Amino acid sequence: MIQPDRVTVSTQVDVDPETAFRIFTEDVDAWWQRGPGQRFGGERRGVLRFEPGVGGRLVEVFEDDAGAYEVGRVRIWERGARLVFGFRALAFQPGEETEVEVRFEPTSGGTRVTLEHRGWGRLRAGHPARHGFEGPAFEGMLGLWWADHLRRLRQRA
Repeated sequence: MIQPDRVTVSTQVDVDPETAFRIFTEDVDAWWQRGPGQRFGGERRGVLRFEPGVGGRLVEVFEDDAGAYEVGRVRIWERGARLVFGFRALAFQPGEETEVEVRFEPTSGGTRVTLEHRGWGRLRAGHPARHGFEGPAFEGMLGLWWADHLRRLRQRA
């Protein structure tokens, strides 16, 4: 579903919510796609990881000892139910940030994982993170980007 300022995507995984949450957070480096525009280090290779708990970080630590990039801080950490964290792409300036919320809802066949990425309305039109897209075109591109990540998560579960 696409709404102004936010994108929401979901997938079904064949594991319970606790396991889905664990895979999302502990195996983030395995399911988050590598490649141009997919990671935060550009050409540098890094490992993505969540530091658990409120105040922890989603961070990419670079393998060449070139430091780390903090994608965002964890705001809500409800194991097996909900995760909310800040999100900053490399093109973001200080003070620019969006937010990602992930919900893990039990279903008869496992867990529905729903991801909402919001706060894009705070970034100016023409912002580099928009890759030249605006409005529904940008939101559609972002939705497809997250849908591809959730597809890879589903394959890990």
